[in-house]
Amino acid sequence: MGRLTLRAAADTLRLARPFRISGYVFETSDVVTVTLDDGTHRGRGEGAGVYYLGDDVPHMLAAIERARTAIEAMPSREELRAILPPGGARNAVDAALWELEAIRDGTSVAVLAGLDTPRPVRTTFTIGADAPDAMAASARNYADALAIKMKLTGELDLDIDRVRAVRAARADVWLGVDGNQGFELGDLERLTAALVDHDVALLEQPLARGREADLEGFDSPLPIAGDESILSLADVLTAPGRFDVVNIKLDKCGGLTEGLLMAAEARRLGLGVMVGTMVCSSLGTAPGFVLGQVCDLVDLDGPTFLANDVSPSVSYRDGMLFAGPEVWGTPDAVMA
Repeated sequence: MGRLTLRAAADTLRLARPFRISGYVFETSDVVTVTLDDGTHRGRGEGAGVYYLGDDVPHMLAAIERARTAIEAMPSREELRAILPPGGARNAVDAALWELEAIRDGTSVAVLAGLDTPRPVRTTFTIGADAPDAMAASARNYADALAIKMKLTGELDLDIDRVRAVRAARADVWLGVDGNQGFELGDLERLTAALVDHDVALLEQPLARGREADLEGFDSPLPIAGDESILSLADVLTAPGRFDVVNIKLDKCGGLTEGLLMAAEARRLGLGVMVGTMVCSSLGTAPGFVLGQVCDLVDLDGPTFLANDVSPSVSYRDGMLFAGPEVWGTPDAVMA
């Protein structure tokens, strides 16, 4: 069996403007880029980690370095799941393995995954938490958006005003809200009633991770998605009775390999499937685009927050996302 040469490097992606969610403001996104080289072909992957778990660049680089010998021994993607735990480090290496295999085989990641030719997917465009009028202005600025997701902060009266303002500004779009763990159980009856009144289609992660059991028995009038509560495949099994939708993020679960397993398990359990993203470049977004082919909801607008994206990049047009063959995952991909 041959061996690989592993390279891992850190980079800081600067946002075009600060982005606020419940309890956090982003101005940059630090990522790790992994390259796996077999002497002839190279595969690439990007990991942004999971900020609320302390899964930052130093943590990712250290995890990759500890596993260097096993990674350079050219493991399968399934073997990688035992080498590295879920998180950004495994996501970056997993993506590089997918691309390397596709290029060596003269095929595409989609084919390797058993999927049809990828098609453009509708993606949400995210509005950070702000004053209601500012969020309404942001909604109007997303003129081509077909779907919008807005961040809430757990300030119940203000959040309801935010929802009212955004819906008034864009009566035409699919609208979801993300609580980012900001609410208490006692808030939910009033919150969900207001969301239904304003034709909101999804409430994402209203309660803190660790409080999932509080949702058991709560009769929500709209679907609730688990995000921070659903990190990896094991967490999907805990979702029924608490969540209606699982939000799969490749940085949480450790890559496309596990993401596809999570989607299949969620389907088996009768749950909806969503793919989301951390703030990352087009290189980090492209594997999520592949997973998006089998999802009900796609939230992959991470590169739109950046002051400068990588090139080639994914495209956003008429509210749709497409990751072309030049971005990642096919023999035609541009290899840096």
